[in-house]
Amino acid sequence: MHIALRAVHDSDLPVFFRQMNDPEALRMAAFTPADPADRDAFDEHWQKIRTSSDIVRTILGDGDVVGSAAVYGEPGEREVTYWIDRAYWGRGVATAALRALLAEVRDRPLYARAAADNTRSRRVLEKCGFVTSARARGFAPARGEVIDEVVLHLAE
Repeated sequence: MHIALRAVHDSDLPVFFRQMNDPEALRMAAFTPADPADRDAFDEHWQKIRTSSDIVRTILGDGDVVGSAAVYGEPGEREVTYWIDRAYWGRGVATAALRALLAEVRDRPLYARAAADNTRSRRVLEKCGFVTSARARGFAPARGEVIDEVVLHLAE
């Protein structure tokens, strides 16, 4: 599968909204909006990030929208995030997309966070050079409880 990144188009937003309301994906991601089904809040969030200095990309797999990836935050504290449609899990999409994003965004250091039990996401980050630098606990809205999370960083 050929993976590419491009700027977010308005037509991508309904796809992202559907992807971000998959119950299994929400549980895996854990740190999600309080109410992912709130379309107004979703639209407001995307309007804000699309007009910010954040780098936000649509992930294409063979030309189809399969997710999103972004780098956000203040210099020196910037974080990466990504969301992949569950239908594409386990196919190398997240790793390829993150590698493409890291090639585009040369700022370092970069950080990432993942639920401690989200071994797939942690593995993607590690394949891309991130190393665990801290552990934390935080409230995970998708799970309705406080859970462990790992903080990873990419120094070079």
